[in-house]
Amino acid sequence: MDFTYDEEQLAFRKALRTFVEKEIVPVANEWEKTDRYPTEIVDHMKAMGLFGITTPELYGGLDLDMVSFTLVYEELARGWMGIAGILGSHNLSCWMISTHGTDEQKTTYLPKLATGEWRTGIALTEPGAGTDLQGIATTARRDGDHYVVNGAKTWITNARHANVLPTLVKTGTTTPAHKGMSVLLIDTTADGFDVRSDMGKLGYKGTESCEITFDNVRVPADAVLGGDEGHGLQHALSGLVIGRLNIAGRSVGIAQAAYDAALEYARQRTAFGQPIAEFQAIQLKIADMATQLQAARLMTYWAAAQADSGKRVDVEAGMAKYFASEAAITASLEAMRIHGGYGYSTEFVVERLYRDAPLMAIAEGTNDIMRTIIAKALVAGTSVIG
Repeated sequence: MDFTYDEEQLAFRKALRTFVEKEIVPVANEWEKTDRYPTEIVDHMKAMGLFGITTPELYGGLDLDMVSFTLVYEELARGWMGIAGILGSHNLSCWMISTHGTDEQKTTYLPKLATGEWRTGIALTEPGAGTDLQGIATTARRDGDHYVVNGAKTWITNARHANVLPTLVKTGTTTPAHKGMSVLLIDTTADGFDVRSDMGKLGYKGTESCEITFDNVRVPADAVLGGDEGHGLQHALSGLVIGRLNIAGRSVGIAQAAYDAALEYARQRTAFGQPIAEFQAIQLKIADMATQLQAARLMTYWAAAQADSGKRVDVEAGMAKYFASEAAITASLEAMRIHGGYGYSTEFVVERLYRDAPLMAIAEGTNDIMRTIIAKALVAGTSVIG
């Protein structure tokens, strides 16, 4: 059993960490307070090739293994979770296009998306349908050589910066419902496509989360992902499995940042004539945080390594996302407690971590949904533990 990174992964992690420490950490708190879009950081990520981490080399991407893919999100989230969000939706979309798209779709979109010249995201969630994607109401009616799309999506990351937006729609009214669902690659400059507003959020600042509407948007018939109708839900769900590795990595990054901040503060802060790290109550918190963090990291990279072996990792990624996100929430709260009143101050990083962490228990499927996915697989015998 080998729980170590190889030399290339270690070198990649070092480069990421250097970038985060020099370019992100110094500005994260200030820019997060004002919800400032991190244009300069985005440009640096383009230069590093990070917008192409799930794109094959044939189309100009890095085509990273899943362990390295997950490392990107851990390291970025240690510095500022919102930055990881900018890449998350983009690279999930690229993965879906490279995995399920036609040759023409890959050639058209991937080279520009890999460099960051073009940006993308993914439009699944609606005001009345989040977890239950089969309950979406956005429709695409065939009209000659086009579809006419009507409906609305919400919580869409990168909506204001996307050039093309894979969008889950109903192209039919079949039973079961998923057979009438497709993903359309929608040009965001099309008439009737409108970004209505940015959602106000507790955390996850820096990147926008928007409401968008489709008012008789005409989309060419060849924009159906993969070329054939009826596979949209399968395409979306397969992408979400990879997305959960992204969320697990981000969660580990948040938990690591919270632990680092708590340990440093406990060593420096004195009370009753000694560092508070000498008090057993603080030591117990630090021990718990470190243990949960390490367990979350091992589970996350175990799932990523399983994906690299060619295995579909619905259960493994679900477990990693569930456990690591809960560890991030716990670590951020305990770090705040260790900081005392300063933990509640916007001058210290733990306040931001405390606001960012809860999203990890919601994104890419809530943790309650993760638990049901895990349990159903275990009961059905499609996954075995032990």
